Amino acid sequence: MREIIFDTETTGLDPLSGDRLVEIGCVEMVNRVTTGRTFHAYFNPQRDMPLEAERVHGLSAAFLSDKPLFADMAGELLAFLGDSLLVAHNAQFDFGFLNAELVACGREAIVMERMVDTLAIARRRHPGAKHSLDALCARYGVDRSHRVKHGALLDAELLAQVYVELMGGRQIGLELAGEVVEAVAEVRSFTPRTGTFRPARPHSASAEELERHRAFLESLKAPLWLN
Repeated sequence: MREIIFDTETTGLDPLSGDRLVEIGCVEMVNRVTTGRTFHAYFNPQRDMPLEAERVHGLSAAFLSDKPLFADMAGELLAFLGDSLLVAHNAQFDFGFLNAELVACGREAIVMERMVDTLAIARRRHPGAKHSLDALCARYGVDRSHRVKHGALLDAELLAQVYVELMGGRQIGLELAGEVVEAVAEVRSFTPRTGTFRPARPHSASAEELERHRAFLESLKAPLWLN
């Protein structure tokens, strides 16, 4: 089973308001083990970088000015992604930006059925706890000491370790992993059951059963409850 764990950095929070994708980092996993293959790229957003966003990831407009456009790297990125499941933390955010960039350069959007959201998995496994990537790294003992600022590839590498733990550690399959993935797929369908339903089975004892039980009790020699 091949999966791609990925993360993005952007100019803001909403691609529909003009924010752009500026970095993507992808880590390949096969059977929940990293293979060493990665994809990492910076993109020129062709716009300014808000100070609030730069404080998060440290990517300035000057740094990004000589980087390729997303459209120039889209083919290489899609070839790396293939048809694998795509795993991200708060995946709606990352998918929103990725698909906005793909559509803007004339490519097809990635179907949401491929999305696996580790934030949704974490909320199911640890209700009431903190579910940020930092909090999950602390919970599972994943070393994040070198994470000074957000970075797409670094965060994807950390998330890959967290994802393995969320899905039951290295003992794949013992945590019903497939069931968890299915439960967090963003696009869900519900098909109500149809057909003939049997009436509820009566559970009270019949007169005959009660009489047999009484006779059985009378046959016991000095039962403990009479001592």
